[in-house]
Amino acid sequence: MNARRKSEYRRARRPPISSQHIPTPTKPRPILNSKSKMTPRNAFTLIELLAVISIIVMLMALLLPALSRIRKQTRAVICRANLKQWSTILVLYTNDSEGCLPRYADDAMWLLRGSLTSEADVNEPDGYNPIRTQGIACCPLATEPAETGIFTMTRRASGSIVWQLEGTPGSTFSAWQVLSPPPPFHASYGFNNELFSFHFQHGLMLRPFSSKGVDTHMVPNKEATPVLLDSAHPCCSLRSKFQRPPRFARMGEMMGCINRHHGCINGLFMDWSARSIGLKELWTLKWNPEFDTRGPWTKAGGVQPEDWPKWMRGFKTY
Repeated sequence: MNARRKSEYRRARRPPISSQHIPTPTKPRPILNSKSKMTPRNAFTLIELLAVISIIVMLMALLLPALSRIRKQTRAVICRANLKQWSTILVLYTNDSEGCLPRYADDAMWLLRGSLTSEADVNEPDGYNPIRTQGIACCPLATEPAETGIFTMTRRASGSIVWQLEGTPGSTFSAWQVLSPPPPFHASYGFNNELFSFHFQHGLMLRPFSSKGVDTHMVPNKEATPVLLDSAHPCCSLRSKFQRPPRFARMGEMMGCINRHHGCINGLFMDWSARSIGLKELWTLKWNPEFDTRGPWTKAGGVQPEDWPKWMRGFKTY
C-alpha cells in the first residue's frame, strides 16, 4: 500500500510533457573554403565601380561643350541687352541736344565713362550729365582690362592740345582701359569713329552734320549705320571699302574685327536697334553716309572665299 502511494506521489510531482524544455534545432554553420566569398552581397565590385565612373566621364564629355556653348550664347544676349540700354542713354542725350550726338568721338567716348570723372578733368565735354555706366560698359566676355600696350588719343586746336588721354588697348576677350586722366576706367565697346570724323573731311563741314555734332535726324540708312560696337579700342571703324581684312585675328582688334561672339560682334545702330554683326558683314555697313556697301570685300563686289584670311574663311559671307 505504501509502495502504491509513493508511486502516485512521484507521478503527481512530475511536470507535464508540454512544459518540458525542448531544445530548438540550430542551423548548421556553412563550411568555408578557399572559394567562399567573404564580401556582402549588396556591395559594388571594383569592375562595377569603374564602369559607373567611365559612364559619368562620358556624359560629362558630351555635356560640357553644350553647356559652354549655351553659356557663351547667354553672354552674347546680355551683351546685346547692354547695348540696348545704351540706346536709351543716347536717345536721352540727343533729346537734350536737339537731336545731335557729340561732335567728336572722344566726347562721345566720355558717355561710356559715365560718372567716373573728376572735377579737375579738363577733358569732360560741356553740358555733360554724369550717369552710372559701370554695369553696362563691358561685354560679359571682356570684363577685365588688358595690362599690355598703350594708346594715346589727342585733339589739337590752333596747334595746341585741347584734349588728351592715355590708356591700354584691349583684345578679343579683354577690355580697353583709360589710365590718365584718373580715375581709371575700362570698357569693351567703342564708337564708330568714321561717323564722327566724316563731317570734317577736307576741312569742310558736310551734311548731315551740324556745328553741334552728328545730327541723328539727317543720317540716312539708320538701320545700317553703326554707332557703338564690340571693340578693343574706344573708337573703331572701316575707313573705306578697300580696307583689307586683317591677316591675323590680333591685327583686327583696332578696327573692331574681333571674333568675340563665334564669328560675330554685337552692335548698336542709328535706329537704336542692337543686333549681331557677322565679321564679314562689317564691309557692308554704312560707316558714314558715303561708304560704299558694295565694295570688293562683299558678295556684290565679287569677293571669293579664298580671298579672305584663313581665320575668317569659315565665317558667313555677305
